[in-house]
Amino acid sequence: MRIPLREVAFARSGDKGDTANIGVIAIAESVYPFLVKAVTADEIKRYFSNVCKGPVERFELPNLFALNFLLHESLGGGGTVSLMLDAQGKTFAAALLGLEIDVPESVINECRRIVAGESPARSADRMETTENE
Repeated sequence: MRIPLREVAFARSGDKGDTANIGVIAIAESVYPFLVKAVTADEIKRYFSNVCKGPVERFELPNLFALNFLLHESLGGGGTVSLMLDAQGKTFAAALLGLEIDVPESVINECRRIVAGESPARSADRMETTENE
């Protein structure tokens, strides 16, 4: 199923000089392999082609189920010299969450349950509480 990244991940962005930094964190561990496959440095370069003039680097953080991207030459020189509306790259994460990727419906549903506060751990806690009452 093709869905916006915001359905299965969180993101945060900022700057380091003229380089935008975007972190993408999977909502559930089961999402991470789909992020690794779909959210590549080339895809990020294409998605931000209107602002990213330099290379894009990707760093995998499997223990956090996250990816980190550096978009070089993306901020018009950086916060202190740029005339861009977002010279510190704070909106890049929100923009990236619109990227569409393919994820199985079962994984999407798991993410929706987690966001709704119904993670497997919480379900087990409720069952234990019910049994003890």
